[in-house]
Amino acid sequence: MSTGGDPEALDRFQFRRVVREAGLRLGEAGVSSPEHDARALAEHVVGGSLVMRDGASAEQVEAFQDLIERRAARVPLQRLTGAMWFRGLELVCRPGVFIVRPETEVVAGAAIEAARAAVGSGRAPLVVDLCAGSGAIAIAVAAEVPTARVAAVEIDEVAVGLARENCERLVPGRVEVLRADAMAPGALAELDGRVDVVVSNPPYVPAGAVEDAETAEHDPDLALYGGGADGLETPTALVRRAAALLRPGGLLVMEHDAGQGPALREAALAAGFGEASTGRDLTGRDRYLRAAR
Repeated sequence: MSTGGDPEALDRFQFRRVVREAGLRLGEAGVSSPEHDARALAEHVVGGSLVMRDGASAEQVEAFQDLIERRAARVPLQRLTGAMWFRGLELVCRPGVFIVRPETEVVAGAAIEAARAAVGSGRAPLVVDLCAGSGAIAIAVAAEVPTARVAAVEIDEVAVGLARENCERLVPGRVEVLRADAMAPGALAELDGRVDVVVSNPPYVPAGAVEDAETAEHDPDLALYGGGADGLETPTALVRRAAALLRPGGLLVMEHDAGQGPALREAALAAGFGEASTGRDLTGRDRYLRAAR
């Protein structure tokens, strides 16, 4: 992409042309949504919609060009803007913490539906998010089920700090964030047998199975790999922990790899769940375990 030498201030039509050229540059670099990302970076730089802007200053043009080159080098869009969106909520994104994915919105939706069903039974539901990362799922539950009591468990110190920041900004006072090993029996042991919904997007990727360069380079291994060749060590341990936390009739909703459904249904039944099924994402892929206590 070039603007003909040193960047200069551009009017709205000139800057829009530069943004279109940037989309072509990203497409050539293999970015899956080049036009969207170019526009998002432009709006990030100018601080608002391009429709409402008269143009861009020289400094903004230069900053935009720099961001486009970094995006072309496959730095994730969320890392460049410092923000990520989840079920209509804008969360802070920070290096060292897993970038939440759109498919996880379906998992959160299943947990929210279960929490609302508990509300319908006449009580304030208790929801626990295991391996909470940035806090996205816990925040979505708290925002969409206002009467829910929500706790989030995360082991990584950086992620805990970000989860607390996101929670206090978006749902102040609504989510308790605990730094602990979500698989350990002592994590929230005082809630054993009392929880209505356990939800989790745990590390589950099988060893060496990350094919996307952006994910492999920019998401922490701790948040990706589930342990063992099949990636099932952590998810299986979380199934057992959820079985202890849930009240009779409670529900576990846990994201997993598309090929892990049968093994995790079996693990749930072995842990004492009465029924277990596999939910699908919007593309039809097997995506999450749904197990009733």
